[in-house]
Amino acid sequence: MAWNPQPAGLQEILTTIHKSTDVDVIVERNMTQRLKTLTCVPDYIAYLVHILTAMPQEEEKMRTVAGYLLKDNAPLILSSSPEVAQYVKVSVFRPFDAESESVTIRAVAGQCIVSFLGVLEPRNWPECLSQLLNMLDLTDLDKQEAAFSVLQKACEDYPRKLDVEIGGACPLDLMIPKFLSLADHISFKMRSHAVACLSCFVPVNSQSLYVHIDTFIACLLRRASDEDPSVRQHVCQALASLLVTRPEKLVPEMEDVAEFMLDLLKEQNQNIAFQAAGFWLTFAKNIELATSLQLNKVAPVLLDCMIYSQDDHLEDDTGGEVLESLRTRAAAALDALAVQFSDDLLNVLLAPLKDKLWSNDWLQKESGILALGAIAEGCIIAIEPHLPTLVPHLINTLNDSKPLVRSITCWTLGCYASWTTRPISDEHKQKYFIPTMKGLLRMILDNNGQVQVAGCSAFATFEEHAGMELAPHLEMVLHKLVSALEKYQHKNMSILYDAVGTLADVVGRELSDSTYVEILMPPLTNHWAKLKTDDIGLIPLLECLASVTIAMGEAFLPYAPPVFERCCSIILQYHQFQQNPDLDEPDESSLVAALDVLSGLTQGLGMAVKALFSQNQPTLLALLTIFSNHPQAAVRQSAYALVGDMAMACFTILKPHMPGIMAELIPQLDPEPNVGFVSASDNAAWSVGEVVLQYGRDDPEFQQWVPSLISRLIPILLHPQAPRSLRENAAVSIGRIGLMHPNLVAPRLPEFTQAWCQMLCEIRDNKEKESAFLGLCTLVRVNPAGIANSLWWLCNSIVRWNKPSPKLNMFKTLSVSPFAFGAFFGFRADQRQGPATSAF
Repeated sequence: MAWNPQPAGLQEILTTIHKSTDVDVIVERNMTQRLKTLTCVPDYIAYLVHILTAMPQEEEKMRTVAGYLLKDNAPLILSSSPEVAQYVKVSVFRPFDAESESVTIRAVAGQCIVSFLGVLEPRNWPECLSQLLNMLDLTDLDKQEAAFSVLQKACEDYPRKLDVEIGGACPLDLMIPKFLSLADHISFKMRSHAVACLSCFVPVNSQSLYVHIDTFIACLLRRASDEDPSVRQHVCQALASLLVTRPEKLVPEMEDVAEFMLDLLKEQNQNIAFQAAGFWLTFAKNIELATSLQLNKVAPVLLDCMIYSQDDHLEDDTGGEVLESLRTRAAAALDALAVQFSDDLLNVLLAPLKDKLWSNDWLQKESGILALGAIAEGCIIAIEPHLPTLVPHLINTLNDSKPLVRSITCWTLGCYASWTTRPISDEHKQKYFIPTMKGLLRMILDNNGQVQVAGCSAFATFEEHAGMELAPHLEMVLHKLVSALEKYQHKNMSILYDAVGTLADVVGRELSDSTYVEILMPPLTNHWAKLKTDDIGLIPLLECLASVTIAMGEAFLPYAPPVFERCCSIILQYHQFQQNPDLDEPDESSLVAALDVLSGLTQGLGMAVKALFSQNQPTLLALLTIFSNHPQAAVRQSAYALVGDMAMACFTILKPHMPGIMAELIPQLDPEPNVGFVSASDNAAWSVGEVVLQYGRDDPEFQQWVPSLISRLIPILLHPQAPRSLRENAAVSIGRIGLMHPNLVAPRLPEFTQAWCQMLCEIRDNKEKESAFLGLCTLVRVNPAGIANSLWWLCNSIVRWNKPSPKLNMFKTLSVSPFAFGAFFGFRADQRQGPATSAF
């Protein structure tokens, strides 16, 4: 039976749509809510399509609203009756047949078709594609273009869904030849649609397209000089995609393609030039193709693309953002070329760069400074002889009257921080290190907001490279940063907090000096007191404090209680939301930051943190168990970091909660974690090693978890695709568990010894490595035969130690069976004469 609207139902929906556009906010809100409830009506989408396509007497605005509601509710067709679904499929094409239908209604109907085809997929609505393709042969150009617009949107939104077999044939086998033929249509709109549709199937490696690859490339080269910008833009996109998926097909035509792409870089149309810059970025990253690149042609054009256009340099002295388009991608392409060509690129660019850097035109100067920063990584060795001239010039440019010049100069100085911070000589420090440091600190206090951000970001990079070289200048640096804390507006405060946190990370306990504590902590405490718990500015301040607490150590103790209490409040607030979802959901990032600050307090205060945790122990530590299985990996990551830190600092109050934590932790030890879960698995593996040391030798409570832990940690260690950091943590924890429970672990030595030694022989000497090796030595004593096939790897890992502590003197007393030595020296042990064991 054909579907027909019921008058009462139709009138109700019409009335609701009318009122949903009411100027009265309350009425509009109520009607919008009513429209949501109408989605439960079985034939709701049929009413909507009826209003859109079969009621020309209604004003266009109401029909358009109905159309957008129809588009948004397209998934309802999957649960609709056959009559409703058929009515929708037929009706949505009506605007394309009606001679008098408006362009707007036809466009909205087209969007609905795209949505329904995406939901149903072509295999369940093949007649849709047939109708659209047939409409491409109409003589009415408006209808042709309307149908092609729908096809283009479908190709862009879900190309893989179109590349399927239906009834023994693939729709694309018909569509691709049709698109190729229409790429030469007299109408520029039709040509644009055709090339755009074809380009959509390059990234998905469609075989239906690739059987016509030569025809396709010839088509692109013909259209490369098309008079219409949109056609040229789609040609550019298609060639850039081919460069990624089928570069070998472009090689024979590369000379023509390269000339075309160079011309497009010079286009006035920013979108086209942007696409062309993307092509050169891809080209530069392809080592095989890059060798054929004519640097003397490409590099100068990219350099010129980095100049702000008149539309771009919307300079705002109050700190407004500036539009970046084309120049950013051109800089990225130049960066890639620098990595590939280094000296050769600098030889091409040095002269034009100097012209720009010393130009009186601030636009030219700014672009030159950007380019100088872009080539820093790849050309650092080649450009080093010029830095004694360039760096002072950049420092002097920080005085430029243009904020855009000052901000880009900050960024470029950050790019060369690895050179300016080198402890080469006192002369180098006086001429480059100190002037750069003072210049960037001055920019941090600039009156322009954009320069402030650039200054903070560059100084954070400078800090990372300078490290302890900053220690003698801490008082001056802290005074400047504190002045910025008092000066900055809310939106720039987070980047300043980052600079403070980075400083704490690199100078460490140097920051615990009472002079520095008295400079930094009062303003930080003042900010802390002003920010409410739900203020987004609290998160970067929490992250900053996590670093500061570790650096200051016990010197932070007088400031710890309110910080600790606020973190506990955030954690409890999140738990209350979990129990009552009707409450406002707290920002998950604040929960992560709060856990990180607690970790920082634990690391910084050591045993002194025990009193703080004891006051909040029952609730807080019970929640730690819950967060160990939180659905968000970032929360689990921070929770396991806190477990490990508490194990080292105050295990007595953590221990009662370990059964619950271990029940959640063990499943986290996955050899192939989801990419987003790696850090959480990392911290879980690390924290196990810290906890087992605190339990002690042969502790019966921890003993129950050893089989499960070892059964998960060994596969992680042996898995070649597991992240290296995860494998290292697994190896350390295996060694530590072996140290405490050797009888349970020693039988499995043959499985993991070689991989264990390979993993840990390269890492630097530290306490974690030491305890892990003590564990392995203990395991070898219990089961000497277990390393029969791994003795060479064990010896190799032992001799890699630089300065083993006295504890590792047990290396000298290790005894292994003659079978092990026989395997090591390549002959059977029973052919040897001598004692049953031998020391090495």
